[in-house]
Amino acid sequence: SVPACCSARYNLALLAFFGFFLLYALRVNLSVALVDMVEPNTSLAKNTTSSVCPEHSSTINVPRNTTGEKYSWDADTQGWILGSFFYGYIITQIPGGYLASKIGGKLLLGFGIFGTSVFTLLTPLAANLGVGYLIAVRALEGLGEGVTFPAMHSMWSSWAPPLERSKLLSISYAGAQLGTVVSLPLSGLICYYLNWIYVFYIFGALGILWWFFWMWLVSDTPETHRSISHAEREYILSSLKDQLSTQKSVPWRPILESLPLWAIVVAHFSYNWTFYTLLTLLPTYMKEILRFDAQENGFLSALPYFGCWLCIILSGQIADYLRQNQNLSTVCVRKCFTLIGMIGPAVFLVAAGFIGCNYALAVAFVTISTTLGGFCTSGYSINHLDIAPSYAGILLGITNTFATIPGMVGPVIAKNLTQNNTVGEWQTVFCIAASINLFGAIFFALFASGEVQDWAVSGYHLHRN
Repeated sequence: SVPACCSARYNLALLAFFGFFLLYALRVNLSVALVDMVEPNTSLAKNTTSSVCPEHSSTINVPRNTTGEKYSWDADTQGWILGSFFYGYIITQIPGGYLASKIGGKLLLGFGIFGTSVFTLLTPLAANLGVGYLIAVRALEGLGEGVTFPAMHSMWSSWAPPLERSKLLSISYAGAQLGTVVSLPLSGLICYYLNWIYVFYIFGALGILWWFFWMWLVSDTPETHRSISHAEREYILSSLKDQLSTQKSVPWRPILESLPLWAIVVAHFSYNWTFYTLLTLLPTYMKEILRFDAQENGFLSALPYFGCWLCIILSGQIADYLRQNQNLSTVCVRKCFTLIGMIGPAVFLVAAGFIGCNYALAVAFVTISTTLGGFCTSGYSINHLDIAPSYAGILLGITNTFATIPGMVGPVIAKNLTQNNTVGEWQTVFCIAASINLFGAIFFALFASGEVQDWAVSGYHLHRN
């Protein structure tokens, strides 16, 4: 095989890594900044903090920078502001996959991140104009981010040799986890020492800087790449020659009737239920139940995502090693990794709800739960490319549309279930998430496939009619 170091495909993985890093930084920075944007008395509802666990001695607060504008938004309004992102995000998934198959992933991904960055720079202005403007800007950011994952999947269908898929994809998508890890504490520090508006200005400017590098260094296919070596181009093209379809029309009906695709949909939906519930509510749980302020300790809220990032990178290497050197079938690797990545988190999540006030153990369990979830990236998450490389962007658009619903619904349901903030209520939330995870894992293990499907290869229409 062609050496990985400095190769065009690994350069693409690295640039994509930084792109997804910034995407997630742009996505989660608002949840940190919002704490500083709201007048302190408006967000405090009646004090329903559970009195089960003892208070942790909190550090004496250093007077922080308070020059930023403050707004009187109630809890409901804040919920709308945080949720508005997903309303844009869900709309562009399938169109994104379709467009990527037509115009290529490079422009789509590039302008998706570029657009998101521009709207991020406009966030402070929108907040000043009024809450409606802010919600609109966030929804537009969602529209921009919605095309990015399908566009990237679409690019990898022309760039990733089948036996390097797990490695290359896990490198590029791991950026998302690291973006969460770095931007949660970093946004906190920026709010603390500067002013919340700089959270949006700094990350927005970095996104635009990234866009210049992306447009200059990347190309849609190995054939059109300016500086790829002849050997690498041949290696990639020959490894993909029986896998790609030449037909121009998308076989929508066989796609929607494909059971292996629905296996990915169910797994993706189930995984995201837990992921989004935790992403939005973990700080609340730490603060209300464990009586521990995660805001003061951005490091602890970021820890689970750091574990997940490490796990994604390592499991990508292991998955391809098992397929290449141990001759394990693709479907076997995808199913095993999905089972570990969904049942593991379910077990530890339930455990976290039942250990009472041992807060070090609770943090450890939540961290292990999120970390094990990283196995899913080399499981169901890149299975689209195994079953239909030519339409991988469209398939990801379909599964990600379903998988965005938990982001909109999950936190709302959890908020409704935990109105009194009792330990019992939180146990219910964790158990629901765990059982959804369990169902998704079993469904995937029963119906997933690792083979390129008939309808995804060219000439399908000829011998079927």
